Amino acid sequence: MENKKQSAVTVVDKLRVLYNIQLIDSRIDEIRNFRINIPIEIKILEEELEIMKKKLKNIHHDILSLKENIDRQNKVVKSSDLFIRKYEKQKNNIRKNNKELYSLEKEISYQKLEIQLSKKKIKEIHLNIHKKKEILEKKKEILKNKKEHIFHKKKELNQIFLENEKEEKILLEKSIFFSKKLDNSLLKIYKKIRKGVKNGIAVAPVQRGAPLGSYLAITPQKYSELIQRNKLLIDEHSGRILIDYELAEEEKKKSFIFCSKKQKK
Repeated sequence: MENKKQSAVTVVDKLRVLYNIQLIDSRIDEIRNFRINIPIEIKILEEELEIMKKKLKNIHHDILSLKENIDRQNKVVKSSDLFIRKYEKQKNNIRKNNKELYSLEKEISYQKLEIQLSKKKIKEIHLNIHKKKEILEKKKEILKNKKEHIFHKKKELNQIFLENEKEEKILLEKSIFFSKKLDNSLLKIYKKIRKGVKNGIAVAPVQRGAPLGSYLAITPQKYSELIQRNKLLIDEHSGRILIDYELAEEEKKKSFIFCSKKQKK
C-alpha cells in the first residue's frame, strides 16, 4: 500500500515538474519568436513610410509639371498676342485687297481662340494644382503621424525587448532548477517529443477528453488512468505526454505567481 502511494506521489511530482518545464519553454519560445519578429515589424513600418515618401515626391513632381505647363500656356498667350498685334498692324496697311484682309482676319481670330484655349487650360491647371496641394498637405500630416508612430513603436518594442531579456534569464534559471528534479532519461524523452511537434508542446493538458490543440479524443479508459495520476501517459496520436487539466491549471497559477515575484525583485 505504501509503495503504491509513493509511486502515485512520484508520478504527480514528475508531471508537475514536466509541466513547469513546458510552461517555461513555451514562454521562452514566445520571447524568442517576438525577438525574431521585431526587425520584421519595424521593416514593414519603414517600408510603408518609404512608400508614403515616394507618393509625396510624386505629388511634388506633378505640381512642378503642372506649373511648367502653365508657363508653356502663358508663352502661347504671349506669342498669340504678338501675332495679333503684328496682324493688326499689317491690316492697317492694306487698302483694297479683300483676300489678304480676310486671311489676316482669319489669323487674328485663330490667335484669339488660341489665347482663350490657353487661358482656359491655365484656369484648369490652377484648380488641379490646388487639389494636388490639398492632397499633399493631408499626406504630409499622415506622414508626420506615421513617423511619430514608428518612433513610439520602436521605443515600445525596445522596452518589451529589454523586459523580455530579463524574463528570459529568470526563466532559464527556473528551467535549470526544474530540470535537476527530473532523471536524465525522462528529460531526454521530453526534449525529443518537443523537437518532434510543430508548436513545441510536449506536455499537453487534457480538457473535455482531448489533449489541448488536438481534435482527437483519448479513450475513456486512458482518461480514467490519467485522472488517477498513477503513471505517465503518452497520447497515441500526437506522441505527447498527457496531464489532466486540473493539475495543469494548478501548476500554471503557481508558475505565474513565481514569475511575478521574481520580476518584482
